[in-house]
Amino acid sequence: QRTKTMNPPPLHFELYPQCYTISNPKGMVRTNYKTSFFLRKNVVNKNGESGIFLRLTVNKEAAQISTKATCAAADWDTEAGKMRGKTKKANQLNDFLAEIRAAILFYIQEMERRDEIVTLEKVKNAYLGISARAETLMEIFKKWLDNAEKLVDVSKSRETYRKYERGFRRLQEFMKETYNITDIALRELSYEFIVDYESYLRRVSKCGVNTTAKFIQTLRMIVLYAKNNGMIFKDPFLNYKVKKEEVDRGYLTTDELDRIASKVIPIPRLDHVRDMFLFACFTGLAYIDVANLMESDIKEAFDGSKWIMTHRQKTGVAVNVPLLDYPLAIIEKYKGQCTDGHVLPVISNQRTNSYLKELATVCGIDKNITFHLARHTFATTVTLANGMPIETVSKMLGHTNIKTTQIYARITNEKIRADMQRLASALPEIGNMTAEEIDEATKKANSKKNKPSHPDLL
Repeated sequence: QRTKTMNPPPLHFELYPQCYTISNPKGMVRTNYKTSFFLRKNVVNKNGESGIFLRLTVNKEAAQISTKATCAAADWDTEAGKMRGKTKKANQLNDFLAEIRAAILFYIQEMERRDEIVTLEKVKNAYLGISARAETLMEIFKKWLDNAEKLVDVSKSRETYRKYERGFRRLQEFMKETYNITDIALRELSYEFIVDYESYLRRVSKCGVNTTAKFIQTLRMIVLYAKNNGMIFKDPFLNYKVKKEEVDRGYLTTDELDRIASKVIPIPRLDHVRDMFLFACFTGLAYIDVANLMESDIKEAFDGSKWIMTHRQKTGVAVNVPLLDYPLAIIEKYKGQCTDGHVLPVISNQRTNSYLKELATVCGIDKNITFHLARHTFATTVTLANGMPIETVSKMLGHTNIKTTQIYARITNEKIRADMQRLASALPEIGNMTAEEIDEATKKANSKKNKPSHPDLL
């Protein structure tokens, strides 16, 4: 009855213990397995029969599994691994054992077809019906979530874990609202389920395109986890494409940085948040990296200059940033206020972002300022707009891929104006110059640096 659930093909085998080898289409050996049946004669039920067990070996790993069938010791053929005789009972029992062998081959072939690594545990779970019957989406999600929680502050941040929790809750709400269920079997996941989830996120939860994509990607991680562990064979995401749209990431201009830096702010909490924000604007550090910055991370170079040498919390990538005068002044201002070795007294991210909105209003800046905007400002206004090579900026930001840095590599209006001014300074003389002189003048014009309006900013 268990094997019929998976609908294995009607294959037939000799009932003697045999060893099989499954090969891929190119003939390379991939899986060795063996099945045999034996009677556990030391345990006898009230009918005088003992249980029949399957001895399964996959790539030299072995396990014994109960078939739930029984046979009297006198009727059992130990060498053949089957019941003796041609009676109706013997034929039914031997056909059942043949079906088990056929099912084992079917499970292994399915794993091979999907190019999965075949293990004893996967085959055993498939036979016992774990992958087809017991495992459900939310059970697996919860198990995966519990494992992720153990990695908080090890390889995952607390905020990343909270993002996964939100995905769990949103999926629960979707199933209750759409299907009036609290869980669903993994084998019932389909393309239609994913499309309905996407529609729910957009219509009911009012999520934007990219927020929806993040929830869908979290679900995809869970499905991939289940598939890689042999819990499901089909991939409901096979023909589904996660939709995203390009976002113009905000940043502050040089003028806006100048207004924030030069504004006299009598409110201590806003003044404190302003300093933390500007420190990030001139170092490119994310909030968590500023909060975790230790005095031991500030190192002196061979020329006497001071550098931040640390690792990003998010990716673990090394970050080396020379300290400019402005962030050095902020470090000096708060020196001694932290007794645990930290450099700056940082408050919670939520309160910081709330105060930054007040700061924007006080400074007359009509932008949604968040702490992460400081990182964008460092990449765009402070570095790239002032001619710093993108490879250098990528290294200071701790990006693992330069394509991530290229998101910030936009041309600002200030950069266009400065480039045109350099060009204009060379144009009047071009009429009386040779080609070599024009080339030399162009190089000279391009070598000039565009100075920011506020001398303390850089």
